[in-house]
Amino acid sequence: MIRSIFPALAVLAAVPVLAQERAPLDVSQRTALRCSVAFALVAEGQAQGDPAMAAYPQLGTRGREFFVRNAAQIMDEAGLDRDAVAGLFAGELNELRADGALEAVMPPCLLLLDASGL
Repeated sequence: MIRSIFPALAVLAAVPVLAQERAPLDVSQRTALRCSVAFALVAEGQAQGDPAMAAYPQLGTRGREFFVRNAAQIMDEAGLDRDAVAGLFAGELNELRADGALEAVMPPCLLLLDASGL
C-alpha cells in the first residue's frame, strides 16, 4: 500500500543528497520515477484528508500499482538494486515537496497513468 511506502520515502529523504548516487536514467524512466512519487504524495494526502489532494482522482490503488511496476522496471532496465531506486525516489520526494512542484507535475502524470492502462 502506498501508505506503507510513504514513511520509507520520508526516512530516505533525510539521507544527504551527496550520499545518493543518481543512475543514468532515460527520460521515460525519470518521468515514471517522478510520477510514481507524485502519486504516492497525493495518495498519502488523500488518506490524511488533505483538501488540496481531493482535486485529484483517488490514487490509492492505481497509483500504488504504477509505483510498484515502474520501480521494478527501473531496477531491471537500469540494473539498480532496491536501495539505489529508493535513493532516487527520495531525491524526487525532496524536489516535489518544493512549492508548486507537485501541482505542476500532476496533469502530465495523470495522462501517463491513464496511458499505462492501470
